[in-house]
Amino acid sequence: MQTRQTRFFSGALLRVSAAAVVLGATAYATPAAAQEIQITGPLAGAPAVRKERLHRDGRFELAPQFAFSLLDEYRQTHALGTTLHYNIKDYLSVGVFGFFALFNPTTDLTDQIDKVADRNSRTAPNVNHRGAGTGADPFTKASFADQTTKISFFAGPQAQFAPFRGKIALFQKLFVDTDLYIHGGIAFVGLSERGDCGGAAPQKSCTDPDSFKLQGRTAITGTGGLGLSFYTNKGIGFRAEYRALPFSWNRPGFDSRGAGTDGKFPNLQATGTAVVDGKDQTFKWNQFVTIGVVVAFPWETKVSE
Repeated sequence: MQTRQTRFFSGALLRVSAAAVVLGATAYATPAAAQEIQITGPLAGAPAVRKERLHRDGRFELAPQFAFSLLDEYRQTHALGTTLHYNIKDYLSVGVFGFFALFNPTTDLTDQIDKVADRNSRTAPNVNHRGAGTGADPFTKASFADQTTKISFFAGPQAQFAPFRGKIALFQKLFVDTDLYIHGGIAFVGLSERGDCGGAAPQKSCTDPDSFKLQGRTAITGTGGLGLSFYTNKGIGFRAEYRALPFSWNRPGFDSRGAGTDGKFPNLQATGTAVVDGKDQTFKWNQFVTIGVVVAFPWETKVSE
């Protein structure tokens, strides 16, 4: 018959033995390792996507487009143009773009300034007048819109990178091949801008009505944005694009900078004589949206294996 002391030592021995077994199993356990799954059968070595339509690869793309500007202060730009690209790969292409302004309608701000701005000796350097008045007021009203800067064209070389592509379903019935692309390059922007005045001879005084005449200038800048292409046919599709053209220009034709602390004050305010020159140009993130069609050639679309 076991005594209480004997049963105590037997239970302790069992617990120690169990702990030893667990520690031994842990000490000799091998580390876990991932096992590579080998695909066999007809799918072995097969590409991730089969019979993919390559709408870009090895093809030229001509894309006539209509462009309109966004968030303009004084004048909008509505332009017609095109892009021409050669697709080196289905995801990479190089080419050129060019747009010419059809018309430059004024904004409400321009119309309001034209209506309410005084034409007198104090506003003469900044608001156009004809100077043919009679009596006590020698200044007559001239159109403020005539002095605001216009974009005449923008063009340049660019590249496109299309990292994403797929399908868009309309009402679960019509499926359209789509790609999203990023574009970037160099842009030459043609401007009709108020010329320099008020400086050293032979420049005109900024109060001279002739000083408000617009002169041509070309700004050079970078350009970039993104777009979507929709391919509805072997060689025809549609395209919507956002484009940024950041550069500095004097949009209203004002003497707004050039003197005082860091040149941030008008020359007229600091010196009493107005000067309009390159220092009055201010930076703007000019934005455009373009929509149009895409015609690709050769007409036939490549198909992957």
